[in-house]
Amino acid sequence: MPVADSAADLFRHVSAEKAAFYRCIMDVFAAAKRQYRLQLRPDEVLAEAAWPGPAPRIEEVGAALAQLTAWGNLESHPDMARVSTLSDFYRARFLYRLSQGGEAVEAALAAFVQTLQRRAELQTVALEDIASRLEALRALAGPSDTDVAEIDVAKIHQTMRDLVRVFEGLAENAQAFMAGVARSIELQQAEASAVASYKHRLIDYLERFMGDLVRRSDSIARLINALEPHIDAMLWHVAAREARDAAPGDAQDWTDARDRYHAVWQERWRGLRGWFLSSGNEPPQAELLRARARSAIPQLLGAIAALNERRSGRSDRSADFRVLAGWFAACDDDTAAHRLARAAFAINPARHFLLNADAEADLPAHTPWAEAPSLQIHPRLREYGEAAPRGPLPRVKDRGEGRAFFALQLAQESTQVEAARQRLATGRPARLSELGELDQHAFGLFLGLLGEALSGQAGPDSTVERRTGDGLLKIRLEPLAPGSRARITTPNGVFAGRDHLVTITPTQADG
Repeated sequence: MPVADSAADLFRHVSAEKAAFYRCIMDVFAAAKRQYRLQLRPDEVLAEAAWPGPAPRIEEVGAALAQLTAWGNLESHPDMARVSTLSDFYRARFLYRLSQGGEAVEAALAAFVQTLQRRAELQTVALEDIASRLEALRALAGPSDTDVAEIDVAKIHQTMRDLVRVFEGLAENAQAFMAGVARSIELQQAEASAVASYKHRLIDYLERFMGDLVRRSDSIARLINALEPHIDAMLWHVAAREARDAAPGDAQDWTDARDRYHAVWQERWRGLRGWFLSSGNEPPQAELLRARARSAIPQLLGAIAALNERRSGRSDRSADFRVLAGWFAACDDDTAAHRLARAAFAINPARHFLLNADAEADLPAHTPWAEAPSLQIHPRLREYGEAAPRGPLPRVKDRGEGRAFFALQLAQESTQVEAARQRLATGRPARLSELGELDQHAFGLFLGLLGEALSGQAGPDSTVERRTGDGLLKIRLEPLAPGSRARITTPNGVFAGRDHLVTITPTQADG
């Protein structure tokens, strides 16, 4: 049978056209490997596979097995056990099993899936196991004058292996927690009940772990300090015991193997020691983990505050853009979309950059470029990037009359707004139904104040009191009976709704 050209062929079945079909077959062989079954026939694969749809034909399974063998994931051998006639002898029948490369690929994919599905955990049980293993090592070490022959090296070795395994699990999960705790608090889109439930569970979880970490860390640190006089000798005994399994060689090879094992165990012990005892200016890793767990609580509270702000009616820029996107999607045609874009983003035709001053002097600013007269581009602008013609500069236009007009208009609007403010900002409570008729400026000021007050109202029946954004006014809005009605007449129509008791006070008078 052909063999795979490279190690990359072993992964080709994952991205092939029939990837799901190939994975069903490879799952059968991985399960057979776990069950200590050496070989499988095509009919056994067909019967045991969990096909996503209807079961395929045996010929399709045979073709897939041949392809997986060509890629190197499987090995095939002639099946002579079922040969009973001469025609069966000449018929191609094969037994299949995982190849060495196929086993490596299955192990890698399993580890990949397990890593993706693993959730970061804070293991309080691991702290208890570490303390118990250190207690056992302290008991096995004995007094400082204990004879080497009386030390049970096998038990020390077993306890050290258990200690390293438990500690590595604790360290890996703690590292995953510190890296992913911010991602686990993505609650902005959750329901209020789910947020409250998760808040209580997470805070209880963190408080329980931090309490156990504080309680266990001191005892673990004391045990590590008690083992310091004995640990180096114990590590040498463990390294010598592991070196007995090294490949045959001379005495120097055995010594080198023992030194390598001893260096590995020393590094593991330094890692364990650095977790619970400070080294130099660096705090213990357990302190960093506890600080990271504590910081998760303010992050959770910030997420809840953001959710409450959204529920209270406040909007943010992302919410505004989502609403605007919905408006664009609801436009009937491109003309309506362009009109909405001009209104939303204040996009108007720019006629202030004059290339032909004579042609554009009387052109309104709202004239589209498509309907405007064509522009004459000077060759100098194309060649040098500037269009300053030779000769005297054009005369500067006198815009004093326009400035005076705008100043007069601004003064009139300021007077009208001040008059509206004096009418509304009396500092005395008044019912909305008693305001009567409002002019355009007074009604505009009233709508602005009402919008700021309603944005901070927790519910339709709650009283709200807020300052305006410019800090000049303070408004207090108190809802009246649900059946009450208020009508305010304006030049543009009638404003009606539930009656409220409103108090608008200037901040200067408030002080």
